[in-house]
Amino acid sequence: MAALKYAGLEDTDSEEELPPGWEERTTKDGWVYYANHLEEKTQWEHPKSGKRKRVAGGLPYGWEQETDENGQVYFVDHINKRTTYLDPRLAFTVEDNPVKPTIRQKYDGNTTAMEILQGRDLSGKVVIITGANSGIGFETAKSLALHGAYVILACRNMSRANDAVQRILMEWHKAKVEAMTLDLASLQSVKHFAEAFKSKNVPLHILICNAAVFGVPWCLTEDDLESTFQVNHLGHFYLVQLLEDVLRRSSPARVVVVSSESHRFTEIKDDSGKLDFSVLSPSKKEYWAMLAYNRSKLCNILFSNELNRRLSPHGVTSNSVHPGNMIYSAIHRSWWVYTLLFTLARPFTKSM
Repeated sequence: MAALKYAGLEDTDSEEELPPGWEERTTKDGWVYYANHLEEKTQWEHPKSGKRKRVAGGLPYGWEQETDENGQVYFVDHINKRTTYLDPRLAFTVEDNPVKPTIRQKYDGNTTAMEILQGRDLSGKVVIITGANSGIGFETAKSLALHGAYVILACRNMSRANDAVQRILMEWHKAKVEAMTLDLASLQSVKHFAEAFKSKNVPLHILICNAAVFGVPWCLTEDDLESTFQVNHLGHFYLVQLLEDVLRRSSPARVVVVSSESHRFTEIKDDSGKLDFSVLSPSKKEYWAMLAYNRSKLCNILFSNELNRRLSPHGVTSNSVHPGNMIYSAIHRSWWVYTLLFTLARPFTKSM
């Protein structure tokens, strides 16, 4: 009891009753947290019971959730014409008993983007995601937008990009999402995109280089480069160079390059150990779709590592990520053989 008295908790009768100076609040996602106005701090655990809670069910009829200029969630009762910072669902909370993560890792192959972002408020953050109209890019864009970020879907097909924007808005009508044209197979398009983004005069906190092609037949882009190499690597390389000044001004900022474990199954050096530029953009005779993809993913990782070395002292970090083996998305659509392979593997892999 002496310890409780020292902590200022002896005045409460019930385990669920909050001590003086404490307030119960909810996040945008419905998780309950506790604000200590005396010490000006917040925490997830109840100050007496140590339990974590979340609200159950949706808002009552006539209520709407809003966010003020400071990122604080409040609630509007349209029927009685009033506003409050007290979540009306707090009377119907349920105890959360999360499984404690192991020491080795917090997330695993079953973790979703929404779970990783749970409880985070990304209001004020500006994000660009290439190839965000489907697959991994779309799920990433949706998850970030639903947590308050202003997300730009940088896509080649504007019809599909606008459809993706509408799907996100259907989940939360106040999500800040926008589609902009970016064709990585055209360096001119990359330049135009960067100029259009800079004209908005907004910061850039996260740049996710996600777009990629896989298993496509050999062809040259308008820049006379093999398409897999340009779309998967060189276009992103150029995009980052064009936006580097914005990233620096927006620090702390980050670049995320979506690569693949398949980078391990290739080489880009010649017999003397020097970089062989001829294999990066091969001729039709020397082209093999899978090998071209592997090489582009190796370039992604080498680029990300060097980018982090150069920019991390300026507050801009860079990481390359492996999304998962055979993750079921639409990347296999270029050839029926790959589609069949992905379909057979689907019961054993992670899907969207």
